[in-house]
Amino acid sequence: MKEIYAKFVSQKISKTRWRPVPSGSLQTAETFTTGSWDNEKNYVSLWSIGDFGHVDSDGGMDGDHQLLCESKHHGDVMDLQFLDQERIVAASSTGSVTVFLHHQNNQTLSVSHQWTTAHYHTGPGSPSYSSAPCTGVVCNNPEIVTVGEDGRINLFSADHKESVRTIDNADSSTLHAVTFLRTPEILTVNSIGQLKIWDFRQPGNEPSQILSLTGDRVPLHCVDRHPNQQHIVATGGQDGMLSIWDVRLGTMPVSLLKAHEAEMWEVHFHPSNPDHLFTCSEDGSLWHWDSSTDVPEKSSLFHQGGRNSPLLAHSISNQAAAHPSLLTSWLSADPAKDRMEITSLLPTKTLSVNSLDVLGSCLVCGTDAEAIYVTRQLFS
Repeated sequence: MKEIYAKFVSQKISKTRWRPVPSGSLQTAETFTTGSWDNEKNYVSLWSIGDFGHVDSDGGMDGDHQLLCESKHHGDVMDLQFLDQERIVAASSTGSVTVFLHHQNNQTLSVSHQWTTAHYHTGPGSPSYSSAPCTGVVCNNPEIVTVGEDGRINLFSADHKESVRTIDNADSSTLHAVTFLRTPEILTVNSIGQLKIWDFRQPGNEPSQILSLTGDRVPLHCVDRHPNQQHIVATGGQDGMLSIWDVRLGTMPVSLLKAHEAEMWEVHFHPSNPDHLFTCSEDGSLWHWDSSTDVPEKSSLFHQGGRNSPLLAHSISNQAAAHPSLLTSWLSADPAKDRMEITSLLPTKTLSVNSLDVLGSCLVCGTDAEAIYVTRQLFS
């Protein structure tokens, strides 16, 4: 079991993200941000992992993540992303989107910009509106894209007060998450199991492509794009399944893997080692999926320390077979015949693991048990 350090923070953690290290830098992950939810007062906070994890006299280890600074946040933090080294974008259950600026010289967080009514429901036949939660945000400095329960997509620029582009009726159902495929293109997932690709170069309110799971319209909660192969995306949803998609091949996932026992809240490819993928769930589990070919021979798929082994539920092998050049580890015709190692990263199940992030050899996650967990030895 990898060494995991816990810190109890007296607030339910809804989101956590590492601060990016400068490109080309040899720095390791040192600082992360968290957002809270379902508390009397919610906060966006910045932490340093520093030199933590000293073993005390009883042999116990309590992570010494240092709180650098924090700022009150109106509403639940629904999503959180770094825009750059100094700025953090927070999505709120009130429908607002806030850009916080970190002042490193005196360790404070201040609001540098806010779009207070980014997401809202309009009243029938009247200009009145009520706020709608902003459920997801993705950044590609200076661009900020937000999605919400109102089915609206906003494209903001960090330097502009007004939105650059708004697609008002992008979806009749709730949009839960968004990612960039490439600079002008985004991909959204919604509450009826659909993936939609949008091209900001195109006028109008129609997606350029729609993909979906057949049969039950299972809500999708999370999406991540492969860092090197932009046509490969992973999604997770209400049924805990992990789906791998190739957006160039038809409208169906390449494979469906049985994973968690409850909602999957986040999925992340490792940014520099994308044969590794990480998922977390309402069921209190945090999993590391290793699809690299140097995994030792194992009998099919296994889950260390868990009672349910992930199983291949479905695979569209003929699509991948027709395109041999696409055969990355995630597009293999049958993951069950290849070698896949799935490891549980938390020693015991906890309350919901709501968010995770990976950078280098470091992982951080936040839970409803009011705890933050960090490991610095993902690949040891």
